[in-house]
Amino acid sequence: MTPGSNIPLPVSRVAVDVAAPVRLDVSSLLLTGDGKVRSDDDFIFYNQPNGPGVTYRSGGGTSPDAITVDTAAVPPGIEKIVVTASPDAAGQTFQGIEPTATIRNAADGSVLATFTPPQLGAETALVIVEIYLRNGVWKARAVGQGYADGLAGIATDFGVSVEEPAPAPVAPPAPVTQAPVTQAPVAPPVPAAPPAPPAAPPLGAGKINLDKGRVSLQKNQTVSLVKGGRPFLSQVKMGLGWEPAFRGKDIDLDASVIAYGPQRNHVDSCYFGKLSILNGAIKHSGDNLTGEGGGDDEVIVVDLGRIPQEVTGLVFTVNSFSGQKFTEVAKAYCRLLDAATGEELVRFDLTNAEAQTGVMMAKLVKQFSGEWDMTAMGDFVKSRTVRGMVKPAAQAL
Repeated sequence: MTPGSNIPLPVSRVAVDVAAPVRLDVSSLLLTGDGKVRSDDDFIFYNQPNGPGVTYRSGGGTSPDAITVDTAAVPPGIEKIVVTASPDAAGQTFQGIEPTATIRNAADGSVLATFTPPQLGAETALVIVEIYLRNGVWKARAVGQGYADGLAGIATDFGVSVEEPAPAPVAPPAPVTQAPVTQAPVAPPVPAAPPAPPAAPPLGAGKINLDKGRVSLQKNQTVSLVKGGRPFLSQVKMGLGWEPAFRGKDIDLDASVIAYGPQRNHVDSCYFGKLSILNGAIKHSGDNLTGEGGGDDEVIVVDLGRIPQEVTGLVFTVNSFSGQKFTEVAKAYCRLLDAATGEELVRFDLTNAEAQTGVMMAKLVKQFSGEWDMTAMGDFVKSRTVRGMVKPAAQAL
């Protein structure tokens, strides 16, 4: 869909999920003919997930939040349900993290339409789509209207009461009494307090680029593969490495990359049993059976310039086929390199471990603008093979 376009809804129950390279908060408002809510009860979000005909479902951080609308259960007088989205990280804008709304048949999950708002910038919240009633027919419209003052701005615009912090009470003036006039001593000036240091950004907040050189990511942080406003390179290497923990025995881990389409549909997987996919656009270095030795244990080369248009997401995973858990692994990391020069561009060190056999290390996601972003993941899964990673990795895109 394009901004302003609409489709009639062929079913009465639809679900709208909104996905982006970062976690989003998705909510909904039920509006009357004058474009306002009837009361604050018509604002459906994570703290108030159920309303008449409308429900909110959390993705739990591993899949997109979604709003389900049952048009047959929407009360009389409600003519429109708007679906909104805002980045979970405080202060983050939609610059470079264009979201995609997918409208589905709620009964079977089949896709009815998708919409990615173009050319976003300083917006911190969006009305992304709306479900509306026109001449007795329920339809869906692509909107993409942005707000710079966050979800509170949207809620206020549609009539929701947003509580402001109460001002501090002002002490009453002291009573005035007549007293002999005397010369009071002059108190020494009080030195000004030093300015408070800037608050540290929340974990995973914001998106950075390669302008300042090598980037070390924390979990959930995103880096755009752009330098000086232009895509920095087309061919990259994802190096993955690990060492046995506590001088333990050799550990056999397998690095893979899973390719997905725009609907998070599985396209192909590259791993030790299939060393080249997408007509050679992605190639695997082969299996390392021990994790011994310095440097990367396994390397996956990705020619971003040759990735087919139908592939928009890549998830890099590591599995323990032999069944050893990641609590037996030390120094697991992934790093992105310029394939031409070998220069390390981005690094993510896995700082925690869970007793699981699979981990999603990082993902590369193609933006609406055509650039690629890398996001550190570090999410553990119970799976010894790449086949078992396909579904959880799709949910994590």
